[in-house]
Amino acid sequence: MERSTQSSSNNPGQAQRIRSDQWHLGYLKAPDAQLLSRGAGVTVAVPDTGVQPHPDLRRNLLVGIDIIAGGDGNGQQDQNSHGTGMAGLIAAHGQGADLGALGIAPDAQILPIRDTPADGRGDPEKLAAGIDFAVRNGADIISISSVGGAGIPLQRSIKAALAANVIVVASAGNLPQDSAVGYPASEDGVIAVGGVDRDGNRAAVSVTGPEIDVVAPAVDIYSTSIDGKYRKGTGTSDATAIVAGAAALIRSKYPYLPAREVAHRLTATAVDKGPPGRDDEYGYGVIDLVAALTADVPPLGFESLSASAGAGPSTTAAGRRPGDDGSGATARGLATLGVIVAAGVAWAVVARRRRRSDDPPPRISR
Repeated sequence: MERSTQSSSNNPGQAQRIRSDQWHLGYLKAPDAQLLSRGAGVTVAVPDTGVQPHPDLRRNLLVGIDIIAGGDGNGQQDQNSHGTGMAGLIAAHGQGADLGALGIAPDAQILPIRDTPADGRGDPEKLAAGIDFAVRNGADIISISSVGGAGIPLQRSIKAALAANVIVVASAGNLPQDSAVGYPASEDGVIAVGGVDRDGNRAAVSVTGPEIDVVAPAVDIYSTSIDGKYRKGTGTSDATAIVAGAAALIRSKYPYLPAREVAHRLTATAVDKGPPGRDDEYGYGVIDLVAALTADVPPLGFESLSASAGAGPSTTAAGRRPGDDGSGATARGLATLGVIVAAGVAWAVVARRRRRSDDPPPRISR
């Protein structure tokens, strides 16, 4: 997704300053959230321009794939810096206490997929192939910081990923080049992400529309870049990577939750902005990392039942790992899973239906 960026030199002073420049970490209370979860055990696929093994990121970087020609075949070349920046926002581990860039989920792993050339103009069919690779190779989350044409192969791949219980997060798009929420963010089941600025107001670059689910910081966002450098970007690409990191925190802490329930935790705990309730600028609001990890959120379709009963299983119980302290955790988890499975038909009824417009041109912009 096209956006303004600048790179900084890889000198030691910059590595010391970058953490304080990452204002979004404090805004989202990321340090508090990382006391609860750091994304361990979760793999996030990043189909983009590739991901270089930056010093702040390399421990979390898996061997991926080059969908397009010109690399080493492992997804770890990047001549643009976009993919490396998105990966850093998700899972950069830094270089020690307060040194280097830090991602939202610094213990998550990145599966790099190089499907977009250095000029940032990708092919929807290449993106589709990257998504298929991610699903085959065990990705828990796919972070798509791009918008483009909704071709049949891409639609098929997105729907297959969702059916495989993979969380798909996608950027809404940037003004002025995008005038409406693009694909795949406009697909039902995909978490569509808009952006806010330092004051928590809608970022001027962020498109609006009925498909927006949540928003996250999107202005002057610092992250990793190529050749060991750092970058500053503005756009819904950055917000999307941040939300993907949030999803990784949730999926790590609550590994049994279906993908749609992870998305539900993000929307149900978001901080409302704009008019009360969901709106086309902010969706359900700004993501709240700590609340998403701690709130007692009833399963989809059962909010009223849970409230009236005043007790019973919740997604919090379902998310405990075997061996956690507290008797009956596994039994509660299995009970909740049974409720969630039984809610399959209800999900089809309560899921948001999105207005559709004409497909955008057959391109992918980053």
